[in-house]
Amino acid sequence: MPAIPHAFDTQAVLSALEALSRQAGDLIMDIYRSDFAVNAKADASPVTLADERAEAHIVAALHALMPGVPVVAEEAAARGQTEALAPGEAMFWLVDPLDGTREFVSRNGEFTVNIALISGAAPLLGVVHIPAQKRTYLGAVGQGAWSIDEGGRRAISCRRLDPRAAVLACSRSHNDEAGMAAWLAAVHPGMALAQRLAVGSSLKFGLLAEGRADLYPRLSRTMEWDTAAGHAVLAAAGGQVLDLQGRPLRYGKPGFENPHFVARGLDALHAA
Repeated sequence: MPAIPHAFDTQAVLSALEALSRQAGDLIMDIYRSDFAVNAKADASPVTLADERAEAHIVAALHALMPGVPVVAEEAAARGQTEALAPGEAMFWLVDPLDGTREFVSRNGEFTVNIALISGAAPLLGVVHIPAQKRTYLGAVGQGAWSIDEGGRRAISCRRLDPRAAVLACSRSHNDEAGMAAWLAAVHPGMALAQRLAVGSSLKFGLLAEGRADLYPRLSRTMEWDTAAGHAVLAAAGGQVLDLQGRPLRYGKPGFENPHFVARGLDALHAA
């Protein structure tokens, strides 16, 4: 993969990331089809050979693609090997090579490859690839978002919220029903839910980006590599990700841990 200078063609970078995410997805699916082992990291979360092989491939390719741009990747961070970011680092990558390892282990297909480029503490562009579904979300803030599958490539965008028939996306593996109900009652007291969609990994951001859901409150722990790529796609599609005080979610924080947040489609902040 040829190197791309930092003053880059965004569509060229997106094309490179699409290809890279598919390569990583193929590595993941090879292991998915095997009798793989599951190990536990220091925080008791699961990790497999698929996480490790996909991350090694992605990190090496990103260094070749944009030399000098740091890469912060989940499994390296878990080993205490995070690449150093200078204070106020202008640009860096965030990588979750296999987001939704619990979904991978349960073999429900709801896991993703997440790669995002951060600039000025905000997502600039990202790719979310779903290997088991052969589908990819791409987005560049200010340039648009797309969904790509075996049927081709189509532009996607968030929909306007109808507070009488809202669709809520929530985590399949980290769902806090009581907290979610309390948040909805406090923030959107007049909202009527038409549907609640429980899915794994960054697929929730994709649901908002392509207009199939309106809100995704996350009231449990996440890390920056979990959200950055989905955030980039959603922002490119017209949505936003805010902390519970209404501030945009930022990246490059010490420890890379996110606050609780709400991902929103078009006009969701003021619609209730």
